[in-house]
Order: sequence, then structure tokens, then C-alpha cells
Amino acid sequence: MKVLVTGGCGFIGSHIVDCLVSEGHEVVVVDDLSSGKVENMNGKAKLYVVDILSDGIEDVFRNEKPEVVAHHAAQISVPLSVKEPLFDARVNIEGTINVLDLAQSNGARKFIFASSGGAIYGEADCVPTNEEYVPEPVSPYAIAKFAAEKYIRFFFRRDGLKYAILRYGNVYGPRQVPHGEAGVVAIFTDMLLAGKHPVVNHFPEERRGMVRDYCYVKDVARAAVLAAGSDVTGIFNVGTGAGTYTLDLYGHIVGLLRERGATVPGAFDEPLRDEARPGDIRTNILDVKKAKEVLGFTAAYDIRAGLAGTIDWRLAGGKPQEG
Repeated sequence: MKVLVTGGCGFIGSHIVDCLVSEGHEVVVVDDLSSGKVENMNGKAKLYVVDILSDGIEDVFRNEKPEVVAHHAAQISVPLSVKEPLFDARVNIEGTINVLDLAQSNGARKFIFASSGGAIYGEADCVPTNEEYVPEPVSPYAIAKFAAEKYIRFFFRRDGLKYAILRYGNVYGPRQVPHGEAGVVAIFTDMLLAGKHPVVNHFPEERRGMVRDYCYVKDVARAAVLAAGSDVTGIFNVGTGAGTYTLDLYGHIVGLLRERGATVPGAFDEPLRDEARPGDIRTNILDVKKAKEVLGFTAAYDIRAGLAGTIDWRLAGGKPQEG
């Protein structure tokens, strides 16, 4: 099948492209390179350097006529969304509507959307949280993702455009940028390797930090490819179903770096502390039974295995790409 991946030079999008290519699919990438990098580009895919809000993207759809569209181009920073909500809405709502409209008008059979299981549910009172829980987003980023989901379901009702909304947990792994929604792994690793003392943001009553469902990017890419090849329409949580405290995550990273010969001073055994930021939530763990039952997806990497792969990539010379 021919799949068009927006944001295909970015962190998650590039891994999806790699997975699609490895399975023999024809892949077209749309990326304006504002945060994605050409270095992430799979040489067997076709790249268009185009903004999803520009007129040029119409020509891409008209020329390529993709069967499936995997929409991963986005403004990815929760703090930036708090600071600049209008910009966030333009990219994450208007941009999604534009890509949706072009997918439908050019004959795509399915639309895959990168939503946020890590932010969209807010402070859920049901943990692990399943897809039936009504989201209560607490940041403009999460609000925009939820609004985009509503537009996707409208296009399905109006035009029959099938969809898979993938509510990703906190995704981490090779190629991750430190300023994204779940950039803490890249932040901690980079700072420790640079001899700097990382900071853990937390709520005063929870000294171990926040709890998150961290999902390795290769698992996420596999879930997206499974969704692209399926005729099933729906919303799916994509994660591990397990929660990790930020302080435990930090400890894993320190330990793995030392195991691999990196110098981490004893004074860094405990991170520095700071208050939670606007838009932060205390606990987020995803109920992932639906993805297993309907898409056949189960995460293959636990937190330690995923962190090991990430750190090995970093120590081998991989560097997060700044946009």
C-alpha cells in the first residue's frame, strides 16, 4: 500500500516510515523540517518539504494519491502550547483539518492520527484509563489533540473516511528531541552525559515524581503500521499498561549509563527538584487491552529494555536533533 506520513522526518514519524519501508510498502513523507531532520529520513521513501498548512501540500496529495495517511506532523511541546495556545491550535487543529480534507478528497481509505494518551485524559479518576473515559485535557496541547479527534470522527460520519486514532503514551527512544511532549528521557540522558545535574518536576505531595506510561518508539511504530493495514475504525490507547515514577526512570538511566562506562558523579544519584509545570498531570497509565484485542498490538519492550536501546543509540553517536 502507499502511505503518506506527515512529520515523517520527526521522532515518531521517522520510525513509522522505517517500519513501513521494512514491510515493503511505498512511503511518501511530508515534513517542513521545522523540528524533523533530513538525517532521520529513510532513503527508500520519497520526501516533500512542505508545511501542512501551505498550498503546496495540495499538489502532494494530488500527485501521490495515498491509500493511507498517517498524520504525525504536530506542535509537540506542552509548555509551548501553554505559552502560545493560538500557534498550537493552528498547527494541531487547523493543520489536521487540512490534511483530513486532502486525504478525503484524494481518495484515501484510512486516516491514522497521532493523538496523546499521555496528556488527553487529564487527571483521570480511573487508572489505568481506557478509551471510554471522557478526556478532560488540562493543556492547550491536549485540548487541540482532543479537538482534532472530534474533526476526524466528523469526517468519518460525513464522508466515510475510516480512521485509527492512536492515543500514544509517553513515547521515548532514539531520535527523540528533548522539548517534545515526553522528552524527559532525552533531557535526563543529555544532561547526565554533559555533566549537568538533571531536575525532576513534581507535585509537593509526591516526592517520587509523576507517574507515566512510557512506551518505546519501535513499539509505537509497530502499532501505527498495524493500524494502517487494518480496516478497523476506532480509538486505541498505545502504551505498556504499566506506570513508572519519574524518580525510578531517572534511576534506571543513571544505572544504565554507568553500566556502559559513562561517568555519572555520585552527587547525581538523586536529581534536583522543582515544582510541576502548568499542564503537568500527576498520574497517567493507559489501559491497552483494546489495542491488543482489536489490532493485535502488545508492547515488546519494558521500560528497562527500551531505555537500554535508547542509551546504546546515544552512546554510539546518535544525537537528538534540535528543530
